[in-house]
Amino acid sequence: MRGHLHLESPWRQLGLFTGLFCLSFLFTIFLSLIIYNVNGIEKIDWANSRMIGVAKMVQAISSVLLFILPVYLFARFTFSGNYGYHLGFKKAGKSNMYVLAIVGIFLALPFVFWLGDLNQHIPLPENLIKMEEESSHQMAAFLKLRGPLDIVINVFIIALLPAVCEELFFRSGLQRIIIQITRNPWAGIVLTSVLFSALHMQFMGFLPRMFLGIVLGAFYWFSGSIYTSMIAHFVNNAVQVIGASYAPKYIEKNPETPVLAAIVSGITVWAILWYFQKQSTVTWSKVYNTDELNGNDQFLA
Repeated sequence: MRGHLHLESPWRQLGLFTGLFCLSFLFTIFLSLIIYNVNGIEKIDWANSRMIGVAKMVQAISSVLLFILPVYLFARFTFSGNYGYHLGFKKAGKSNMYVLAIVGIFLALPFVFWLGDLNQHIPLPENLIKMEEESSHQMAAFLKLRGPLDIVINVFIIALLPAVCEELFFRSGLQRIIIQITRNPWAGIVLTSVLFSALHMQFMGFLPRMFLGIVLGAFYWFSGSIYTSMIAHFVNNAVQVIGASYAPKYIEKNPETPVLAAIVSGITVWAILWYFQKQSTVTWSKVYNTDELNGNDQFLA
């Protein structure tokens, strides 16, 4: 046994997790305002290099406080013993799953770009369009290369930190709870992915982000290792950060993708996920450390 639960009910876990997230959200906003105030930033001006530097610092701090802090506190309150084990800090069931995750996320890009183009044709309310425009202005300011180290800083802040922090929050924490509530891995993966995309508050990219969430969630669940989805998430982010840094036109629009390429991409990713599921050694007892097993000692997928 790797330890036991202080809080066994998944609904109570969800309540605690949500409460900790809300508190972290309020604390993050409060601290961000202090940082902007101390640095003399009074209004948004993405042409101001000083403001961009402060905004990047706030972005990095926010990633940690908003996503890692609630997961850490949740684990301390919920688990005893090795709570890192419960959060997925262990080896993948099969060593080739790491490479497959990287290959899979690369091959998913044509389908992701096609979904992004489809998403942009969905009409949105005026206030959401303004939010998207402001987000695009911020990202363009972040990705503008002013020196040789900017690309390294951008990859760290926009690619690596979100990959680690968001995977811990959405996959190690939230997905684990929702799968236990639904008692169905795919239902939990999809529901978590909807929340993953919605909480980004960028609805012109809702569909591709939800799809990526499903892929990342499946990588994590069927490999049993959070490292698998973290690596894939980082690769996806890094490719897009580097690409948009040197080709800024892709900040606001996706590369044109032929429908056939999107179909092939989607089928290929489905095949990789199917292979992950077939090779998976994950069981209900391994994840939740209980005796609630079916006849085959497997959690029904």
